[in-house]
Amino acid sequence: MKATLTVTDRGVVSLPAKMRSLLGIRGKDVLIAETTPEGILLRSTVTLPVELYAPERIEEFDSEEAALAKVLKRKKL
Repeated sequence: MKATLTVTDRGVVSLPAKMRSLLGIRGKDVLIAETTPEGILLRSTVTLPVELYAPERIEEFDSEEAALAKVLKRKKL
């Protein structure tokens, strides 16, 4: 499928609804724009949420890992 697109003064490009539907692109999706010898290539990407842990939560992880290490050490004997 080919389409002629217009770039606004702000650099915004709109993809036709049929093209978005065909490719499964929805609002708020993130695309990668890459320059190629032929022009611009748009590719879908996957974004994953990042979870930030408070120091208290990190201490919980460390405590549980230490407890697990003791159990595993006992099982090796």
